[in-house]
Amino acid sequence: MAELQPGQRIHFIGIGGAGLSAIARVLLERGYAVSGSDLAGGPLTAALAADGARIHRGHDARFVRGADIVLATSAAPADHVEIQAARALNIPVYNRKAFIGAVLRGSDTIAVAGAHGKTTTTSMIIHILKRAGKDPSFIVGGQLAASGLNAGVGKGPSFVIEADEYDNMFHGVQPDLAIVTNIEHDHPDFFKTEVEMQDAFRQFVNQLAPGGDLVACADDDAALAIAEDLRRAGGKATTYGVKNPAADWRLIDIRDSGGTVTATVEQHGSPRAGLQLAVPGVHNALNALAALIAADKRGVRPEESARILQSFRATARRFDIRGERAGVIVIDDYAHHPTEIMVNIEAARLRYPGHQIWAIWQPHTYSRIQQFWSGFVNAFAGADAVLITPIYAAREEQLEGITSKALAAAMAPQRLASYVPTFEDAVDALRRRARPPAVALIFSAGDANQIADLYLGGQR
Repeated sequence: MAELQPGQRIHFIGIGGAGLSAIARVLLERGYAVSGSDLAGGPLTAALAADGARIHRGHDARFVRGADIVLATSAAPADHVEIQAARALNIPVYNRKAFIGAVLRGSDTIAVAGAHGKTTTTSMIIHILKRAGKDPSFIVGGQLAASGLNAGVGKGPSFVIEADEYDNMFHGVQPDLAIVTNIEHDHPDFFKTEVEMQDAFRQFVNQLAPGGDLVACADDDAALAIAEDLRRAGGKATTYGVKNPAADWRLIDIRDSGGTVTATVEQHGSPRAGLQLAVPGVHNALNALAALIAADKRGVRPEESARILQSFRATARRFDIRGERAGVIVIDDYAHHPTEIMVNIEAARLRYPGHQIWAIWQPHTYSRIQQFWSGFVNAFAGADAVLITPIYAAREEQLEGITSKALAAAMAPQRLASYVPTFEDAVDALRRRARPPAVALIFSAGDANQIADLYLGGQR
């Protein structure tokens, strides 16, 4: 595990990524010297540079000279030029899992894990604690609506972190309070089987600090099983849900109308608060309930949390309403798993009755598409039309037969689905074929969010 000392310089390989840029932001605000390299820039690296970080475009052995520690993205190979240079200079090199414990040391760590919903749940907890005067430090996998930042240092004792399961990063976290929203097989390039992923979550929960708490969704069988096992072992676990009547906390009377989701919060059958949310869908109401329970365990009463959550707005790229043009509402979402796509289409149906629902999808990684092919083919059943762009490869090589054209052909018998070779083609198809009132849901964990700007013509 890394050891941080005042005055050190930390160099980040891949500083533009969501995970590393957030850690860099925390260390920069704590007074460390920060440098980093990446092949491309962006708003997060620009903000770091504006606040004093030294940002390099591209990669070069010279960039690590003078660093005390190097933190490398999981995507960097062992023979990366900067990793090799660091080792030649006897500079320790870490990944996030081995480094994050040093960042969190001494804090009351609130860690949010889950296959889906962890970014929104983390953001909601941060929003509540900030507005309640608790001033937490935080790391989140998206940009907060209020500040545009994905990390920050507060004066309070709590550190709220989105605990990423990829590459088992969350195994570097020893939480005082852990939240598990759900467990569903994802990242097949890393977790080869569903059981392997469930075991990773089990280990995360087993790393709770002495006396630590677990908050788990009782509507999810895998999350509930871990909570029950923890209780049998003498640990503390609180469950929540909508469907499971045995959950400790429940939501009842959920409605989505007029741009507002409403529900009643019950604890052991007794009403505790009324929720009113601007973000849509039952899934976000569940995220809010998890956040409310976490805040309750840190001294914020449920009715106060519910009042604060009325002002919560979606994190960037999470059902992010980008604008409207010619009667078409454009929404950007990071969804890249069949379940995420399905619940967002359902949320759009509830929020915008009587609208055509257009899904514009950029498939993400060949291994994920291969593993969940039938799930993706069926995930768009609630949409009126689907436009599929080329697959965003990220770190992967192409797999034979796994193409967007083939996906469109597999969907075509069920609904209007077509392949669009470029983002401009997607915009053109939407402008020609959408019949207002309509909603265009852009699903992308890559760069297809550009389609929103192209369609809206710079409108926000």
